[in-house]
Amino acid sequence: MSEAVCYKIDINTNAIADYKLFYSFKTMLSERFTTALTYATQLHANQVRKGSGVPYIAHLLGVASIALEYGANEDEAIAALLHDAIEDQGGAATREEIRRRFGDNVTAIVDGCTDADTTPKPPWRERKEAYIAHISTASPSVLLVSLADKLYNAQSILKDYRVLGDSLWERFHGGKEGTLWYYRALVDTFRKTGTIIIIDDLERVVAQIEALASK
Repeated sequence: MSEAVCYKIDINTNAIADYKLFYSFKTMLSERFTTALTYATQLHANQVRKGSGVPYIAHLLGVASIALEYGANEDEAIAALLHDAIEDQGGAATREEIRRRFGDNVTAIVDGCTDADTTPKPPWRERKEAYIAHISTASPSVLLVSLADKLYNAQSILKDYRVLGDSLWERFHGGKEGTLWYYRALVDTFRKTGTIIIIDDLERVVAQIEALASK
């Protein structure tokens, strides 16, 4: 039986009650996770990380790893692997395939991490503002996977920024100003959902990016 130290977190009208902050258990992953990993690898086989050429599966594995380290259950870990599938690999058709293979709960988490499911996507700023707005009503599972995604991305930005300097911002639709705005807005909005360790970690990385950018 899994055991966890739990804390009560109160937030506006969408309280996260008894959400896990420190974990003393292992999430046992079944064949469903292996199936999801294979499916994610197939979906994103021809996709690489923006500007780096790194196979996209590296990002998905990284997000799943972070989510698991912060106590994700199997549905959350599967959703972490698939969090970009609807947005980048097929929209509504992919959503229904995820539902068929992995169920409604995984699909709902992936949907909650998706900022667009149409092609072409809406304008960048519009999408990001809508994503930020929905955080306050997101489920604990969506918050966990979304935070794992943003933490991984922020860590990648920090690592590459130290090597590339300001040329890094050419990778991003929002450029330097827009990207810095987005990550600070994410931190501030996630913070309002309650204080959990992963938010603290995201804020530390974003603060380091901001410090570099101000030099």
